[in-house]
Amino acid sequence: MGALNAGTPGPAGMPLGSYLAHIGVQGYGAVEPVVLAALISGDPLLLVGRAGTGKTFLLNSLSEVLGLDHRHYNASMISFDDLVGFPAPDGAGGATFLRTPATVWGAESVLVDELNRCRPEHANRFFSLIHERRLQGLPLAELRYRWAAMNPVEPDGSELYVGCEPLDPALADRFAFVIRVQDWAELTEEEQRAVADPRGDGAVSCDGGALKAFIAEREPVFAALVAAPPEAVVRYCTVVATELNEAHHRISPRRVRQWVRNACALLAAGLPLGEEALRTMLLWSLPQRAVVPPDEAVVRAAHRVGWQASGGVAEGEWLFRFHRAGSVRQAALLREAPHPDTGTLAVAAALDRLEPAWRVAFAWAVLPRLMAAAEPAVGAEGLNDLAEHCHGCLHIDREIRWREPTGGEPQEAVVPALAAALALPACEDELRRSRFAHLVSALLAANIPVPLNLLAVYEDDFNAYWNA
Repeated sequence: MGALNAGTPGPAGMPLGSYLAHIGVQGYGAVEPVVLAALISGDPLLLVGRAGTGKTFLLNSLSEVLGLDHRHYNASMISFDDLVGFPAPDGAGGATFLRTPATVWGAESVLVDELNRCRPEHANRFFSLIHERRLQGLPLAELRYRWAAMNPVEPDGSELYVGCEPLDPALADRFAFVIRVQDWAELTEEEQRAVADPRGDGAVSCDGGALKAFIAEREPVFAALVAAPPEAVVRYCTVVATELNEAHHRISPRRVRQWVRNACALLAAGLPLGEEALRTMLLWSLPQRAVVPPDEAVVRAAHRVGWQASGGVAEGEWLFRFHRAGSVRQAALLREAPHPDTGTLAVAAALDRLEPAWRVAFAWAVLPRLMAAAEPAVGAEGLNDLAEHCHGCLHIDREIRWREPTGGEPQEAVVPALAAALALPACEDELRRSRFAHLVSALLAANIPVPLNLLAVYEDDFNAYWNA
């Protein structure tokens, strides 16, 4: 990302992606715009990474460069008294807390380390601190930055951190940005050399107030963007949230609003409004990265649909209409796909939404119409996805051709279903009768039950797709 933004000035007039290395924090060039965006917005930031990747060093270094009154707590060992102090009478019949240099009162920045190792009762208190800037119902008036760090819970068990648990989803959703920190193999060769150099161990360079000045300059820009966010940003966030929710990656309404804030913060940090800024926002604004990592293929697909829709691209507008349509309307829209690759994406989405029997009905009704076109609106991969639901009734060898079902004698259970299918009156023409018979054969071949009393239902749906 740093190279992509080589012409965009960051703190001290340096290109985005190079400032953190300048102050002694190596290996974070790829996520520097996100870190700067979190400093500009003041919204909570969570770093998720393996041991030794510099999470704590980065956040403590930022507080040092900014000259903040900083507190660093280890959530796995902290007691509540460490956080708020000891209660004592206030002389007026109430109570106050005896403060020490380690208590949270008066802090301008707080880092909660090892967040997913703390006891549940402490997690609830950190929830209030992170979400509301409050403890024991009392406001933390001076607190500007709320940061946290944690080790990942690897779903494949490749690395085990004793005591680590997936973060509570409600707590994870309160962090604006959730950055999955890069490990050694993901760093560039230049970053690896810089990290390996022992002369940089623990060294944080003063920047002469450049970072503080940069934040002060960009905060009004951020406030103006939030007051009137670009329509492309709002459209992108709403479309992507819908796509991910439909793919069973839940995005809360609050998170969608946070996405818009995050995108505005990245724009204020210096990223130009465009695909890179929106992709960066999405990549590091998913709370699932602190719980169970999301399916990256699903995230990429949702981004593509959102970007195309937000940019007013004809392909994206068509995909947006397709995803919002019912399956019968989708059958008609497929013949109008603006590009075969777009049609292939649409086929995958349409089939994913349907129950198994209706996938077969959809495929059997749609595929012959697509194949009849000189230039099908769906690519070869999409046609193949449809063909997979037409078991035993197709030749596929460079081109897809129909053939009559072959094989041994039909089973006794199959005969009544096929006979009843051919006898249904609504199959007006011979071709449609034949295709519907094949549909019933395909359902049976896929071990999908075909009760005789449901044949009319299948026929109605098949005819609805066909007529579309």
